[in-house]
Amino acid sequence: MPYKGIVLFAVEGKYKMEVLFDELESADLVVDTVYKGGNISGKASEVLHVLLPNCSNSGGFRKVMRKDGSGLPAYVVLYTSMQELAWPDYLDEETGVFRYYGDNRTPGRNILDTPRKGNQLLEFVYDCLNSRDGSIRNIPPFLIFKKGAVGWDVQFLGLAAPGNPKISPDKDLVAFWRTMDGQRFQNYEAYFTVLDTKEPIDRNWLNALIYHHEENLQYAPEVWRKFINQGRNGIEPLVAKRLPKIPTKYDQLQSDVEGLACLDKIREHYHQNPYGFEHCARDILEKLDERFQDFSLTRPWRDGGRDALGYYVIGGGSKANYPLRIDCAMEAKCYAKNHSVGVKEMSRLISRIRYRQFGVLVTTSFVHEQAYKEVMEDGHPILIVSASDIARVLRTNAITSARMDEWFLSLDESDNRRFQRRMTEYSDRINKM
Repeated sequence: MPYKGIVLFAVEGKYKMEVLFDELESADLVVDTVYKGGNISGKASEVLHVLLPNCSNSGGFRKVMRKDGSGLPAYVVLYTSMQELAWPDYLDEETGVFRYYGDNRTPGRNILDTPRKGNQLLEFVYDCLNSRDGSIRNIPPFLIFKKGAVGWDVQFLGLAAPGNPKISPDKDLVAFWRTMDGQRFQNYEAYFTVLDTKEPIDRNWLNALIYHHEENLQYAPEVWRKFINQGRNGIEPLVAKRLPKIPTKYDQLQSDVEGLACLDKIREHYHQNPYGFEHCARDILEKLDERFQDFSLTRPWRDGGRDALGYYVIGGGSKANYPLRIDCAMEAKCYAKNHSVGVKEMSRLISRIRYRQFGVLVTTSFVHEQAYKEVMEDGHPILIVSASDIARVLRTNAITSARMDEWFLSLDESDNRRFQRRMTEYSDRINKM
């Protein structure tokens, strides 16, 4: 049975849901539905101020206040284009975790001195989340919308709560420094969780949040009531298993600001020494999964490529039985973020793993759509580690932009130790002959 105001239509054999502009005032809020903008020029065609009661028509943070004199927000809209590489808001559909950046995005102000007071709101909300005095009931629901593909269109991503059971309280709201135009300033990086509401958002709930806040929970989704009662441990995320697809350039490059800074330092460090990146890539791979072991670099190829040969080791942890060691080949490409790994480079790696088990491509950039498509359609056993993966590995291993020089030095020292060890082994074999 279709939801109120929502039209189901087919595009290229796939069904989508959308709501026309004239139906906005009475439409249900359903996850992934597209809400259409109007045809009039200017902000009269903007969607959210028509769709949601008392909502403004601009801004990334849009607070709707209670009418009870408390000065507290009834609910908050988070609006994002999801396309800013410098400020990469990101929704992980497989975990329900949503990363959102605060509103101090240009130099000249301190972290809380923003026109819409979005960062002040974030501080307030996460203080309430981590307190034990019952102030969690002051946390407003967050409604997340993404800019649509056409005009004023928007897409509803879901109802969200601050925090996540798998993110520690000291990491769900983090202040970081950024440099732009030679000036330093701070902004917030906040983590939310999209909740599994199962049903559309009841418009009666939105109105109760504004006008009758003490009674709002009787209209709230069960998952929101559970969050209010149990805090972060009561969060039930909306998770969606990801079907195989070719990731976009944005998917492969996106990261938080700290990750982007680390990637820039890697590119700069190896700009004059591209062969040196193989040592870095090997370390990244071994940090990605400790079962990648014993990688040794081969000589450079005439076409500029270079392999590292190693093993992926699988064992049961028993000393009695030998582990399974699967041969693998790694190729590393330290490219600028707009320089893709193309069909030629991918074909070269494919040809070199013909008699091996699988290959790994590590790049500070992204794999071009056509090259990625050939890998997927032909079923080549290749693991792709792109810029976004590298940033995540560094973060997991506590390697920050401030520690990059220290890490580069450790890589050099590790390579020297490997070289000395191999020379010793070689000398021992010669002496035994």
